Amino acid sequence: MIAYLDCFSGISGDMTLGALVDLGVPVDWLEDRIKTSLSLTGFRLQVRTVDRSGISARKVDVIVDDTTERDYARIRQMIQTGNLSAAVAETSLAMFARLAAAEAKIHGCPADAVHFHELGGVDAIVDIVGAALGFDYLGIKTVRASSIALGSGTVRCAHGTLPVPAPATVAILEGVPAYGTESGCELVTPTGATIVTTLAEGYGVLPDMVIEKTGYGAGHRDLKGRPNVLRIITGRLESASADTMEMVETCIDDMNPEVFGYVSERLFGDGAADVYMVPVYMKKGRPGTMLQVLCSRANQSAVIERILNETTAIGVRHYSVQRQVLERCAVTVSTPLGPVAAKQVRTPDGNVRIAPEYEACRKIAAEKNLPVQSVYNAVLRHIGQGK
Repeated sequence: MIAYLDCFSGISGDMTLGALVDLGVPVDWLEDRIKTSLSLTGFRLQVRTVDRSGISARKVDVIVDDTTERDYARIRQMIQTGNLSAAVAETSLAMFARLAAAEAKIHGCPADAVHFHELGGVDAIVDIVGAALGFDYLGIKTVRASSIALGSGTVRCAHGTLPVPAPATVAILEGVPAYGTESGCELVTPTGATIVTTLAEGYGVLPDMVIEKTGYGAGHRDLKGRPNVLRIITGRLESASADTMEMVETCIDDMNPEVFGYVSERLFGDGAADVYMVPVYMKKGRPGTMLQVLCSRANQSAVIERILNETTAIGVRHYSVQRQVLERCAVTVSTPLGPVAAKQVRTPDGNVRIAPEYEACRKIAAEKNLPVQSVYNAVLRHIGQGK
């Protein structure tokens, strides 16, 4: 299942929750899961249907009784020790880490000391954990987003009057395509920016997909000439869908070759989809290595910084590339050697292929003292794809 976040009027935490509820996430279930999983009781969710410039949308309000301010360290502990599923906890932690890093950078303090008073401590927890729960409930495996519409003007907060978009929002959206509007108000909140940048694997137009359902989540303002809603479109990818990625590359001829392996691992940690090292001949016939990194636009800045900080490169090239991607999903295959994680893909002619994951085969090979290729071949034979 894929979700496309259409941010033509920006995005906020409550808009995201509203769209997820409109898509079918039960609001009572959502409230109960947050309360019981995190032992957080000082709130309730109120849902109503509203009209925004002719579009019927769900408006979710977080009614807060608990005004306690919690710092990032405390919120992280709540999530880590709570009763959320591993996937939901991981997503929630990733969102809060991104938000805390941006706030710490703006306010010049350690991330663990960041207080989320700007958002309301409970509001931030409900919006972020609620979003993670909602996407998990709907079975969303892939998220893409449009370019993000930003507001204009100023916004009042605990630190006074700030320009729109707010400094934290701008910091979170670094590397993400966005554009200005004449709305005269804030369209993207730090929480909304955090949700989209953490979940989205890429940005651009609606991908090739079979649309199954659409949900609309309303913002609290009724804007003139613009429906103040977030639209989330869900469906399934065509067997081979097209998307746009970024290629970052540089040629290096003066670095210890042992460093390439380390840098490659760090680049994958920065969100790289693929890392290539290609032998090349450079000026004066010197042998060198072309380092190429395929990544989403959202991760492009992190990839460039990594290359310039940790290699001897003095510059990089980057450009957009198109790719065709087969529909794929993670599966677990039961075999005589035990359960094996694998990747299932569907080809344009309707055939299904299953490829065992290397790390799963390597683990079994080590445990049973077998050659890893033997494990790989045994799995393929078991599922009818090997000789």
